Amino acid sequence: MKDTQYTLISQVLFVVLAIASIFVSPAIALFFGILLALTLGNPYPIFSKKVSKILLQVAVVGLGFNMNLYESLAAGKEGMIFTIVSVIGVMLLGVALGKLMNVHPKNAYLISAGTAICGGSAIAAVAPVIDADEHDTSIALATIFVLNAVALFIFPEIGHLLNMNEQQFGTWAAIAIHDTSSVVGAGAAFGDEALKVATTIKLTRALWIIPLALVSTVIFHAKGKKVSIPWFILLFVLAMVANTYLPLPEALTSAVVGISKRILGLTLFLIGGGLSIATIKTVGAKPLVLGVILWFVISISTVVVIYYCV
Repeated sequence: MKDTQYTLISQVLFVVLAIASIFVSPAIALFFGILLALTLGNPYPIFSKKVSKILLQVAVVGLGFNMNLYESLAAGKEGMIFTIVSVIGVMLLGVALGKLMNVHPKNAYLISAGTAICGGSAIAAVAPVIDADEHDTSIALATIFVLNAVALFIFPEIGHLLNMNEQQFGTWAAIAIHDTSSVVGAGAAFGDEALKVATTIKLTRALWIIPLALVSTVIFHAKGKKVSIPWFILLFVLAMVANTYLPLPEALTSAVVGISKRILGLTLFLIGGGLSIATIKTVGAKPLVLGVILWFVISISTVVVIYYCV
């Protein structure tokens, strides 16, 4: 009887918090999800995982209707050189540190890929290519997930402490935060311009999934493995093109963007609901330390480049 009541309470609270997350900031929405997951538990973990992936893609495409193609290309171009250097650098550093720290090679490779490119999406794309087992994949995903949750809370605050403008913060968030969801959430928390810059650079960075997956097939001698391509990025670009060249009513584009931001809040609630005590325990000390070191390296180096090299 108690188990039934407990489940019912968690289900009701899930619905209430999911609705509330539509109307609050991204950080608070994520906090709602994590709070539920670590207390009563997420009553719909499989649903949350599947729906959050779809909603994130819908939200990102919708945000494209608030962006100008020329401005976005300029923002992406500014972050391109450092993207190339950082992707290659993080992969090499992660693999090397993994060997020194005695982290399983495939585990270290996946954590490096998630840090270098776009978090869970990169891990999900590369894992089947290198023939990683479920254990290695889950540890890498859990490591990145924990760091993402932290980043969404602390990055906007650090950005304000460093007196970053929105262009600088958007660039920093896109390169130093792992998952697209947390990048978009942090950008939205900092400002509209930061959101535009962060989204554009992050999605440009996400395209590196393709060459990384192809290179991984050579490194791990994996023939005939399917490479997963993030097709929603094409829809995002098409949305920018439509907003730039078509005479779309401002009321329409504003409504689409507004709804997309609401969807983003719900998405982050569902993502936060995926965290659990079991997930944290699964990570283990060494993979988490490796993930933190790589995260610090890319975060600090990006700040240095933004302030002293741009």
